Amino acid sequence: MLELKHIKKYYYVGDSVTKALDDVSVAFRSQEFVAILGPSGSGKTTMLNGIGGLDIYDSGDLAIEGKSTKDFSEADWDAYRNNSVGFIFQSYNIISHLSILDNVEMGMTLSGVSNAEKKEKALKALDRVGLSDHINKKPNQLSGGQLQRVAIARAIANEPEILLCDEPTGALDTETSEEIMQLIKELSAERLVIMVTHNPDLARQYADRIIEFADGKIQHDSNPYDEHTDAQQFELKKTRMTFWTALKLSFNNIRTKKGRTALTAFASSIGIIGIAIVLALSNGFQAQINKTQANTLAQFPVTISQTATSTTAQSNDTVKANNKKVVTAKVSQQDKATHTNKLTKSYLNYVKNLDTKLSKNVTYTYSTGMNLLRQVDGKTKTVSFSNVDNSGSSSANAMQTAMSASTGVGGSVYPSANDGGTSFLKKHYKLVSGTYPKNANDVILIVDRDGSTNINALKNLGYTVKNNQTFNYNKIVGTKMKIVNNNDYYQSLPTGNYLPNKATNSLYNNSHNTTLKIAGIVKVKAKSSENVLASGIAYSDKLTQNIIKDNKDSKIVKAQKKASDNVMTGQTVDSTTKKTLISYLGGSTTPASILIYPNTFKNKDKVLTYLDKYNKGKSKSDKVIYTDMAGTVSSLTGGLMDAITYVLVAFAGISLVTSMIMIAIITYTSVLERTKEIGILKALGARKKDITRVFDAETFILGVGSGALGVVIAWLLTFPINIVLKNITDLSNVAHLNPVHGIVLIIISTVLTMLGGHIPARMAAKKDAATALRSE
Repeated sequence: MLELKHIKKYYYVGDSVTKALDDVSVAFRSQEFVAILGPSGSGKTTMLNGIGGLDIYDSGDLAIEGKSTKDFSEADWDAYRNNSVGFIFQSYNIISHLSILDNVEMGMTLSGVSNAEKKEKALKALDRVGLSDHINKKPNQLSGGQLQRVAIARAIANEPEILLCDEPTGALDTETSEEIMQLIKELSAERLVIMVTHNPDLARQYADRIIEFADGKIQHDSNPYDEHTDAQQFELKKTRMTFWTALKLSFNNIRTKKGRTALTAFASSIGIIGIAIVLALSNGFQAQINKTQANTLAQFPVTISQTATSTTAQSNDTVKANNKKVVTAKVSQQDKATHTNKLTKSYLNYVKNLDTKLSKNVTYTYSTGMNLLRQVDGKTKTVSFSNVDNSGSSSANAMQTAMSASTGVGGSVYPSANDGGTSFLKKHYKLVSGTYPKNANDVILIVDRDGSTNINALKNLGYTVKNNQTFNYNKIVGTKMKIVNNNDYYQSLPTGNYLPNKATNSLYNNSHNTTLKIAGIVKVKAKSSENVLASGIAYSDKLTQNIIKDNKDSKIVKAQKKASDNVMTGQTVDSTTKKTLISYLGGSTTPASILIYPNTFKNKDKVLTYLDKYNKGKSKSDKVIYTDMAGTVSSLTGGLMDAITYVLVAFAGISLVTSMIMIAIITYTSVLERTKEIGILKALGARKKDITRVFDAETFILGVGSGALGVVIAWLLTFPINIVLKNITDLSNVAHLNPVHGIVLIIISTVLTMLGGHIPARMAAKKDAATALRSE
């Protein structure tokens, strides 16, 4: 059944050589009780360890059922110890943090035996050794004799063919020794039992065969076996430890060191606490910023003007010194960045097809002038819807118009949409007098939250007004103005030029005129709506479109389209100025700008995606560039918050690295403390990767525990932090820990902890089984 052929095992220390096994050859029967006698250092334990696969021989061969083990791998030796060999040690070698039942089941756990079968066999083995009433006890609750019985039960539970006993009664009293020897004697009737002992009386009383050993050689064999077994079909079932088993072993071990484990978990969680609090505050402040942006920046429309600034036209050229005495003419960066949008009919239709779920309010502004007249105290005056002091430079008016056209802020035109613009106005303003506009010919006066409006808006409407002068609502609401069409407003001169007619009562009362009325006064609802429209007169984009419809075929427009000079001044103009003049006279249906107000701040990105889709595949000149002022401001604040978060997380992350190093040290300490357990597991057939898995499981538990502890502590700290911030900044619920961040932090803690503990775990796996078993 088992045969040693010329086995040699030498140990080298410096120049000296110890021949533990020196050309040993011996064969054993499949059922017999063999006692190996010899003095200390004779090599008998080395031979026992060699038979059990704990010490691998240097040369020779160990044949099992005729099969050579010369080519056995480490995994084969592990499987051999698990399948074919059971160990009974002098010091019992019971794993202290497992129950009696778990200890007996361990070998079968490594074999992959099912839970039901494993428990059945373990109970049967414990019953055979007389311990069926102690299965749930811990090792520290049993006597020495009972512990040795547990060791015997563990050795036979997996039904091995070979039972190896190393001084099984060395730590027992005489009476208990006899009981144990009688039990081993009974077991030898079913399998090969090989016992190493110093006690010749026990050997002669119980053994069938006595081999005397000295100086690494067999000196005498009382009952030699010379038959040789032919090679048979000998199969090994490879062992494997599941991660769940490794977790169970590690968890039970950790429970025996509750204090140290708690301190370790807390120390390791400090880094997680720091990062979690930083993220909680970052989330909270970002949420406050987003809320402010959503309330404030959502009022900024996405603006598409005829002339836009391209952000991709910035030059990366470095300026180099030039000592040449010449002047080089170059196009400025501003001019390079200027882009002319082609607002074609197809593009306007594309914008009109924008999903109303994304934006219900789209304003089209035009650079069309209004021929406005108003009667003041019985006299007809030319008036305008303007907030600029007309007594000053006209450049201010041009600057304000350009700014509102490019950004969509501070204009006077609101989107008519399907309800004439009422929903847009109601969103940002509350009615304080009169009514909301009912049609395109109704205009409104906008006042700020303090009830004030632009003084120039009233002056340009013909009111005589001083700074801080107050007006009753009824003096403004109901005020009427009239729009005169071009054919009535302009007169043709014999020279072919055109001049405005004088503002007379007859011109005011012309039946072709369109009557406008200030329908009501609205006040800004909130601070976030202050810049949506400028204070002063506001009107619907539908009004401008109606004016263009009436004037596009007027005489002055036709004349200006044919002429190469300004038909009103006679001054020669270029093509750009000519287009501007035609637009001012109402001869162009192309909008000066398009203002798209997203329904919500979140929908803005979808609107931008829709607009970007139009530009795909088009040349640079055919692309339409928009201005997203809200996005520009948002990206600046968002980037700043992200940068602060990254820096703080980096500082907090240093403690995570420290925790990782600490875990490595603690795991290494655990390896030293559990060296004997490592030897026991290897004796039971555990592979290197199984040993590694045990300690990886321990670091996994510590990682999850410290990560979860850190997240919970950080979450609890958000409550006092919020109280402090509320008192300091008047901001509520700033610190808010995102559950997703909490889960991610636990995962990070687990991964870093396992990385820190993996090297000590690998060190544990490489420990020699026989050496580990001898440790205390």
